[in-house]
Amino acid sequence: MEQLKTYSPLIARLFIGGFFLLAGVGKVADIAGTAGYIQSVGLPGFLAWPAAIFEIALGLALIVGYQIRIAALAGAAFCIVTAVFFHNNFADQTQMVMFLKNFSIAGAFLMFFANGAGKLALDKA
Repeated sequence: MEQLKTYSPLIARLFIGGFFLLAGVGKVADIAGTAGYIQSVGLPGFLAWPAAIFEIALGLALIVGYQIRIAALAGAAFCIVTAVFFHNNFADQTQMVMFLKNFSIAGAFLMFFANGAGKLALDKA
């Protein structure tokens, strides 16, 4: 049981951090498409670059466990804001699932905020 307590925060950070790292790299790979998607909900397309950079930085911070509490609060806010702006069409089941996914990840971020990065991180919990 003690090993599970030691490794589970690292595994959680790798899962969620990897998700954000890949999402950010994907945005950079198609920054024009990302800008178009952002504009489709009435926001300015120039937010594509800050979003991509934020996701990459957030992913890396989670993976290595650096400044995890700050990263977790920022990540939770990012997930909630993106859910509200981009996944608010509840008539579309896929959008409803994406909305709930974002809120679920925000919940995981709040657990990181409360409990820290764990033992296997640059920050020690």
